[in-house]
Amino acid sequence: MDTITKLVGARIRGFRKEKRLSQEELAEKCSLHPTYIGQLERGEKNPTIESVMKVADGLEIPIDQLFINIPCSNRQAMDYIPDRIMYLVAEMSPKEQRIIYDLIIQALKLRS
Repeated sequence: MDTITKLVGARIRGFRKEKRLSQEELAEKCSLHPTYIGQLERGEKNPTIESVMKVADGLEIPIDQLFINIPCSNRQAMDYIPDRIMYLVAEMSPKEQRIIYDLIIQALKLRS
């Protein structure tokens, strides 16, 4: 499936986990099927604009948050470091994500 579809899917998963929602809970809020939410998160389905809007509403985020800073070409998307980091962190628990976040903040403080 397309790299952009995978990036958007990873963002959906990241926001869902950040909000501490299960796929089933998000699906209920969006009036979508839980299996479909899983397929979106894995980048297996190319969502319609209507579905993306429902997911953004269910996550209570502006729709642009799912697309912000996504490069225009697939080659660029593979090289975009923030998205590569997001892929790694999206699979972690909220506690693990917080640890990674704190480590990044500490590293940035050392930079100054």
